[in-house]
Amino acid sequence: MAGDLIAHRLGSAYGPDNSETALRRSLSGPLEGLETDVCLTADGELVLLHSPLLSLGTTLSGWAHERTLEELLEGSLLGPDCEPADEPPLTLEQLLHHTPLDLIVQVEVKTQSNPELARRTAAAICRRYACSPQRQRLEVISFHTSACEVAAAAGFRTRLVIWADYAPEVLAGWVLRHGVSGVKVEHFLLSNELVGRLRAAGITVSTGTVNDVELLEKVLHAEPRCITTDRPHELRDDAIARGLLPVSYGLPAAA
Repeated sequence: MAGDLIAHRLGSAYGPDNSETALRRSLSGPLEGLETDVCLTADGELVLLHSPLLSLGTTLSGWAHERTLEELLEGSLLGPDCEPADEPPLTLEQLLHHTPLDLIVQVEVKTQSNPELARRTAAAICRRYACSPQRQRLEVISFHTSACEVAAAAGFRTRLVIWADYAPEVLAGWVLRHGVSGVKVEHFLLSNELVGRLRAAGITVSTGTVNDVELLEKVLHAEPRCITTDRPHELRDDAIARGLLPVSYGLPAAA
């Protein structure tokens, strides 16, 4: 349904970005899906980090793709106060293992100015889950067209994140040529013209990150496929109180 709420960075209002604490709190109430960030490690593993520059979110230094998974798990995520949270990063495998199968999992491929690394990261995701039941609920998203092209070519649901509203016909043509499932448009760009042209081409539109009910009310007029938020439970409660979302949401099934 349109307007599904997706926990941004696993629900970053509830704990460090992409952390087990945030995940556990998000899964404690109604939820349609989760969004997280993934980086490729030096040994080809997939770890959940908002930034590939380790000093921005962990107690480690350097770049994620230069460290092995074992090295990364020896560090700790940083909390909102930039102090160690005594939580190692999660892997994508851990996230999927602990998440109900009926929840969407959007995986954002993260690199810094490195389209080739983005391509390799997307390829690693596709190889790992090509024959897995997890494949059906995974959606590979990225600002990097290279990552989206790889995932779409492998038959995965794919969404390009865009920060611009120019040439929507050209964008729609690229999406259709490469078999990308849709686009994720930042909420301040959700004009009727942009969304209308994308939908006319058969392209689904999602948005993020929305944390305030006043903003949600405006965003819902565009009927996005899903909306990412740091605080999914509180935003849902606020939206229900205003009559913006129906009350009939059930808790997800146990993992």
